[in-house]
Amino acid sequence: MPHTDTLITIESRFRGPPNSGNGGYVCGLLAKAMGEPCQVTLHAPPPLDTPLQLRVTDAGAELRLGEQLLGSAKAYELEMTPPPALDTATAQAAQAQFKGFEQHNLPCCFVCGTNREPLDGLRIFAGPTGLGEEQVAALWTPDETLAEADGMVASEYLWAALDCPGYFAVRDQAGMALLGRFAAHIEHPVPVGEQLVVRGWALRHEGRKHFAGTALYNRQGQAVAWAEATWISLQTAAA
Repeated sequence: MPHTDTLITIESRFRGPPNSGNGGYVCGLLAKAMGEPCQVTLHAPPPLDTPLQLRVTDAGAELRLGEQLLGSAKAYELEMTPPPALDTATAQAAQAQFKGFEQHNLPCCFVCGTNREPLDGLRIFAGPTGLGEEQVAALWTPDETLAEADGMVASEYLWAALDCPGYFAVRDQAGMALLGRFAAHIEHPVPVGEQLVVRGWALRHEGRKHFAGTALYNRQGQAVAWAEATWISLQTAAA
């Protein structure tokens, strides 16, 4: 792998919290720079509208602000078999029950923010499916602002879309939490304008760490991308 050093800027459009980048999107940028399957660890919130150093070496990739390490990526093969797809009616009904409609800690989030408009945020509102505890689903149709030159959705946006639904699967136990570690696999490219079903499910809970899986499915019910995330509660989770 050639060693590269580049400057990147996370535009305010891609915020998660008000003053830092959405975790899934930032992880997707690191993964794109590596160009191979990887797992990304977020060490500190990446600031917005600020030149950041992105370095790729044989050991992986790092995102830094001066001496401060913000994120790091290492080669990693995600071993996960996503569950079967849900039908669009089930996903649509789940979306209507999105808990963020009632109370949202980050209404400005690029992925799941209820204050974001179409063609700005992804507006993925993953609500409980009613098929079991800690399972959520939604519908998502990626728009033209997310396209590469070939008309396919850029990989960093697929990573972003796989982020927040996992949080809403573990939210009841996790409370306020931040993405700590993230690994995603993209099986098939996704064309802009294709409606996808999004699923999120809890894997397990270990104290302040909460593990979630997520997946995206195309019209044929094929899983086109999936991910595993570690969410870290900002305070000790309730017993």
